[in-house]
Amino acid sequence: MPINTILVANRGEIAVRIIRAARELGIRTVQVHSEADLESLAVKMADVAVNIGPPQAAKSYLNTAAILAAARDTGADAVHPGYGFFAENAEFADAVEAAGMVFIGPSGDTIRTMGDKVAARRTAAAAGVPIVPGSPGRIDDLAEARSIAEATGFPIMVKAAAGGGGRGIRVVENLEQFDRLAPQAGAEALAAFGDGGLYIEKLIGKSRHIEVQVLGDGERAVHLFERECSLQRRRQKVWEEAPSATLARDVADRMCRASVQLAEAVGYRGAGTVEFLYDDDTREFYFIEMNTRIQVEHPVSEFITGIDLIREMIAIAGGKKLTVDQNEIQINGHAIEVRINAEDPSKDFMPFPGIVNGLTMPGGPGVRFDGMIYPGYAIPPFYDSLLGKLIVWDHDRGSAIDRMKRALDEFNVDGVITTKPLFRALADDASVRAGAFDTKWLEGWLADNAARLTQ
Repeated sequence: MPINTILVANRGEIAVRIIRAARELGIRTVQVHSEADLESLAVKMADVAVNIGPPQAAKSYLNTAAILAAARDTGADAVHPGYGFFAENAEFADAVEAAGMVFIGPSGDTIRTMGDKVAARRTAAAAGVPIVPGSPGRIDDLAEARSIAEATGFPIMVKAAAGGGGRGIRVVENLEQFDRLAPQAGAEALAAFGDGGLYIEKLIGKSRHIEVQVLGDGERAVHLFERECSLQRRRQKVWEEAPSATLARDVADRMCRASVQLAEAVGYRGAGTVEFLYDDDTREFYFIEMNTRIQVEHPVSEFITGIDLIREMIAIAGGKKLTVDQNEIQINGHAIEVRINAEDPSKDFMPFPGIVNGLTMPGGPGVRFDGMIYPGYAIPPFYDSLLGKLIVWDHDRGSAIDRMKRALDEFNVDGVITTKPLFRALADDASVRAGAFDTKWLEGWLADNAARLTQ
């Protein structure tokens, strides 16, 4: 059915992004917000804004009853969850549908299957997608986990069966460490996700984090090629690019085809991401998880393919089928995104909420900024510190890095310390320019360089 009004069940830059896409489609928007976000850019941009509670996310952005009441009261017929908060919550998706509205994303059943890492591994294996060696399923008994760890062979990763974001993960080198760290992982998973279940994966020593953007209509799926996300700090991505910096095209193509196989196997609807670890030594790749939502880094895939993922999500949710065939989607040039956070990279990335006294935005060809700040905006201390994403495009990777340097030099946020110095330094680094990095590289680089990353 056609969508007339979308309620945005999120905040920050992704809320602004959704409102812009909806406006281009002639769709009315409702922005829910906490008391702390009354002056946010998304609130100012939306057609209607509804206060749903105090600053604490549990009492506002994670309050299902308040969000659904706002949707009913404003006549919304669809809900877009963005990323984070309820974006991968099957119960919320079910509640939206039960209330007679459209959830802009996959079904609750798909979220449930792919959100549980053990079920996702089984589903991927059944679809013929390579998985990392490890436990065949969820483990609730530490004695059983210990036996599987021995059989898998160290080093291993002990992970939470539910959740993500780097929580509930421990790297274990031997049995003595396992006895100490596995209970910690289970306790952290229980506290973070309400589920202490674990699973075990073989640790791939020198790995790259590669992910594939997929788009499905519930029956057919296509991919928008791969993204390189190996530049990470504490398992959190900071610099993303498309296509991969160094992955051989034949390997990338196999990875992309496997992602489509998985998306079609689960009847995927909307935009999603299939994530892999790539072993530089063996040239093999392994499925690690599927994110059943739009991702922070989706703009780099949009830049190289010319496809607007948010508009496609809305169209599919409204009942339309994919209008593009795989052979029509081509790689054009290279795109890079960096995450501008209100953090001090010279002081272990300490959060730095404050007031934006002035703002100078970069411009020119191939430059895009997806943000949520404006002069005079007071950054609330209650949420993620992401202020926006600076994305650039050019015909090749070297030129894209040079364009990123130029755009960073133009970009300035007065009154707030940001992560800009980190990216300016990385853009000049020889290893980054050569693509000679893996998922552990940035941690080592920061140990040697963080002190000089001053604003």
